[in-house]
Amino acid sequence: MTYPLLWMLVSSFKVNDEIFKNESLIPHSFTLANYALGWTSLPDATFGRFFANTGIIVAFSIIGTLISSSMAGYAFARLSFYLRNLFFALMLVTLMLPLHVTVIPQYIIFFHLHWINTYWPLTLPQFLGVQGFFIFLMVQFIRSIPRELDQAAHIDGCGPIRTYLHLIVPLSVPAFVATTILTFIWTWNDFFRQLLYISSVSLYTVALGLRMFTSSMGNSSWGALFAMSILSLLPLFLLFVFLQRFIIEGVVAGGVKG
Repeated sequence: MTYPLLWMLVSSFKVNDEIFKNESLIPHSFTLANYALGWTSLPDATFGRFFANTGIIVAFSIIGTLISSSMAGYAFARLSFYLRNLFFALMLVTLMLPLHVTVIPQYIIFFHLHWINTYWPLTLPQFLGVQGFFIFLMVQFIRSIPRELDQAAHIDGCGPIRTYLHLIVPLSVPAFVATTILTFIWTWNDFFRQLLYISSVSLYTVALGLRMFTSSMGNSSWGALFAMSILSLLPLFLLFVFLQRFIIEGVVAGGVKG
């Protein structure tokens, strides 16, 4: 499982001619030129710009997902309103729909809103509760919080909004952390949606920037591609190494309530 990653890491320090001729993990010649070439050689933008663009999308996606998913989860778990069970069932149905089923209708909508080649299709929907998985995660976690705490807050004069802000949100930190980490990973690794809505190189993300190192004419810069792939993996690797405990705690705590 780890050999492909080790091979890619070693290949990022090889010259192009040696990458596929010498398949061992020990390079004959060690070079850092691939990292310098990959960072600055692309036209119209450096790879640092792609990292910054990805960071913008990730940040807004995380904020939007946390706000919308926690509010929707609180409503389904604690509030009583007309057709609540029906709306909750419809939300679960969205988890069963493949992404490709809704791609064309969504693209048509964003096209008529003149949002193509902008970050709006990638960020704004996250504020509207489109992530059914995270809503379900929040619902399950909030249901595990004793209702006696809600009743105590109500006796103290808290309405639904203050109960949500001062009680549910602080107690839901594990679910918030798990949502943040998973949203970061999924948004950072997203390629299809970013390819669909972004066309300007100056707006490219890391995933789209990596594609620019390959050429259909066979003139691919493999060394630079592997070097930038290693750099793009570092945030995900460090995030998982240091925060994997929170991922497990958040998902398990939200799934034990049955």
